[in-house]
Amino acid sequence: MDSGKEVEESSTAPILESKRTRSNGKGKSIDVGDARPPAVVVTTKATPLRKGGMKKGIAILDFILRLSAIGSSLGAAALMGTNEQILPFFTQFLQFHAQWDDFPMFKFFVGANATAGGILILSLPFAIVCIVRPLAIGPRFLLVIIDLVLMPLVVASASAAAAIVYLAHNGSQDANWNAICQQFNDFCQGSSLSVIASFVAAVFLACSVVVSSLALKRS
Repeated sequence: MDSGKEVEESSTAPILESKRTRSNGKGKSIDVGDARPPAVVVTTKATPLRKGGMKKGIAILDFILRLSAIGSSLGAAALMGTNEQILPFFTQFLQFHAQWDDFPMFKFFVGANATAGGILILSLPFAIVCIVRPLAIGPRFLLVIIDLVLMPLVVASASAAAAIVYLAHNGSQDANWNAICQQFNDFCQGSSLSVIASFVAAVFLACSVVVSSLALKRS
């Protein structure tokens, strides 16, 4: 009875062993029972590193636009605020003198551009925070609000000053206003350059609004 069990166990052992081992052609057996293909993990989520790098590039571009807007607005205010001309000829009772504060629109122009430049300077720390922490939403949203307030202010002041410059160059026959730029050429040239610089600042602010909105959209 026992000899029959031993024969049966000895006959089934090579069969089990053959299932677990396989010859490699050189007489050596290789265990293939535990061999499994390597696991492959596939993810469709965007990596935070790539997303943060894109936002950091947008923040750097916004910082450059902000610096350009500061230079343009403060340059326009400084150029208009120092704009005056005194003609070399005068009479005993009259002196021909043109100065920027003789025109209320030019006063508004200087105040608006100086205010915009000062606020933009104060906004630079928030722009730096957006560069250091590109995924932060609060500072970016605050910068968008600031730009949306300053852009129409700069455009309004530049438009008002442009109307006065146009009258200075061409005059108005209906209002009986004579053109003065033939006499005050330097004064009109300085006023024109100031208006152009202010419109350039408005363009930089508009680009900054678009860039900041794009960064918020990708949040």
